[in-house]
Amino acid sequence: MASFASPGVYIEELESAARPIEGVGTAVAAFVGLTADGPMNEPVLVTNWSSYVSTFGEPVPGTYLGHSVYGYFLNGGGKAYVVRVGGPASNEARAKARTELTAAADPALATYVVTALSDDDGQISVEITDPPEGSPEETFRIVVRSGDREEEFSPVSTKRGRGNIVNTVNATSTLIRVAETKSETVERRPANGTVSLVRSHSVSAAPRPAEYVGSTADRTGFGGLEAIDGITMVCVPDLMAAFQSGAIDADGVQAVQTAMIAHCELMGDRMAILDPPPDLSTQQVLNWRVDTVGYDSKFAALYYPWLKYLDPLDGKAKMIPPSGFMAGVWARNDATRGVHKAPANEIVRGVLGVANAITRGEHDLLNPVGINCVRPFAGRGTRIWGARTLSSDPAWRYINVRRLYNYVESSLQNGTQWVVFEPNSKDLWERLNRTIRSFLFQVWASGGLFGDTVDQAFYVKCDDETNPSESIEAGQLICEIGMAVVKPAEFVVFRLAQLPSGISAISE
Repeated sequence: MASFASPGVYIEELESAARPIEGVGTAVAAFVGLTADGPMNEPVLVTNWSSYVSTFGEPVPGTYLGHSVYGYFLNGGGKAYVVRVGGPASNEARAKARTELTAAADPALATYVVTALSDDDGQISVEITDPPEGSPEETFRIVVRSGDREEEFSPVSTKRGRGNIVNTVNATSTLIRVAETKSETVERRPANGTVSLVRSHSVSAAPRPAEYVGSTADRTGFGGLEAIDGITMVCVPDLMAAFQSGAIDADGVQAVQTAMIAHCELMGDRMAILDPPPDLSTQQVLNWRVDTVGYDSKFAALYYPWLKYLDPLDGKAKMIPPSGFMAGVWARNDATRGVHKAPANEIVRGVLGVANAITRGEHDLLNPVGINCVRPFAGRGTRIWGARTLSSDPAWRYINVRRLYNYVESSLQNGTQWVVFEPNSKDLWERLNRTIRSFLFQVWASGGLFGDTVDQAFYVKCDDETNPSESIEAGQLICEIGMAVVKPAEFVVFRLAQLPSGISAISE
């Protein structure tokens, strides 16, 4: 208290009875995977696609991180942390040059993968043409060139047995090997044209599961993200690239995703967006979700199927895990509607379609177990058609409920730090009560809480009942808060009745 010794006018500044609580950001993603350049195992903040390219380089062939970050920003993402894992590839470990042969009936579908036998940097091209006259139907001709070397295989076909493209080429070629993809199509005949085998010289060696998980102490992998506040979404799309290349098996995928969920549950302010393995049918992804992995967490969400995406590196349509694009839609939804709005019935920008069009009957099987489907709708684009977590607890069934609680909890934690070490008196309780009620009023006014009045929407209790003398003596201040969170209208039901003619349909 100031002392007054001489006459005069004195000015004193008084603190407001209620200090404002500023809401935290809700749309900051973290990506972990393989990049062409950039610092290793160091979370780097990027705010747009140009910022990502200048730090980490263009997307690496055979990986998904760069494309997922691009999809994140394309769909409305604003800020993201990127963690590069793995190590520089040695001459022995670096990926061999490869390319894909697309189907003549569907240029967006890859039917065969061609891989170079040699590790040298010689340019190899593969030409597909029609066979010589008189050749059997449904056959074609392959010419492989590397410098002054040339190999010709004609006629070959996609049918099993003698003359099959895989058997014929792999038996005699000294330049390439051909493998059949898992795509389900009857017409596998490659399209005519010439393609070149491409190798990325800056690709990182495929990391093992432990490298994705990392260490909090060493600040590696997504374990190092514990040191960064504000992250709300965690994605590891390149986990599926490692699975496809054979560097990680199905158990490794489950181990990394389980660690992602554990990381988000430990932090309590972020959610893991998981990808299913590639090339799974509806029944297979259902079995994988329920019988194989059996995840049960309110801090994780799963989306299916993979998305069809035009790769800017070669101009071909390819399949990509959905997590990065979903994180972008979450960010856009937060900016336009608010974190309380379920991130569903939203258009996914930048995609050509989905890997597997899901029927309503199939969706009836996937939605109850927390598999959020992405579906194309005639005249309405490709949309997210699910908003569930992987939790079996009905109270935490919806993504927006969990994320709204994350937002409120983080905002309260950051905005009430001034209370620590204040005199634990009724005056402090009343000030804290007013501060929290003012913040929750804003949440209610923005549509995040249910109720016609604030008393119906929330309550804040900080008084003698929540703070008995035992708690005060222990140095504790306990404030109890209850919120009526809005739930999404997941099932809209119209009940139509047929009225007898001549009877008024107007009800009082």
